[in-house]
Amino acid sequence: MFKFEVDVLLEDDAWDAALGGDAEAFGARVLAAAAKSEGARGAVSVLFTTDAAMQALNRNWRGFDKPTNVLSFPVAEAAGGLLGDVALGLGVVTAEAAAQSKTVEAHTAHMLVHGFLHLLGYDHENETDAERMERRERAILAELGYADPYRVTGES
Repeated sequence: MFKFEVDVLLEDDAWDAALGGDAEAFGARVLAAAAKSEGARGAVSVLFTTDAAMQALNRNWRGFDKPTNVLSFPVAEAAGGLLGDVALGLGVVTAEAAAQSKTVEAHTAHMLVHGFLHLLGYDHENETDAERMERRERAILAELGYADPYRVTGES
């Protein structure tokens, strides 16, 4: 039997409006689909937060004093089945969605899948790894009904 759990913490209520009224359900649905596609079992926590909180996390954990779209914190060894944490900042995600002519929902789904794949060990440090990760992102997002997030706007 498939066993996967998502714990969503909504630190910024504006995420609800941005994601159609229920950010918790949205996050759980996207991550459950990603986990099923990857055959992953365990638990993930998701933090839907502000840019200020993301800037603090980014500064404290990565040494970059600026807000970012998504951060992943994998657990070194899946203690008790915990795979790790994913955090998303609303302002950066919203601005990126607008700049890329995407809906906030589609871009948030992409960032959730991207962050989740990092928890499973995927990375994009070199071209081969990036292509592998992007291929999985495209497949999972397609299963959820979202367009290719890497397709340049205006392509046919």
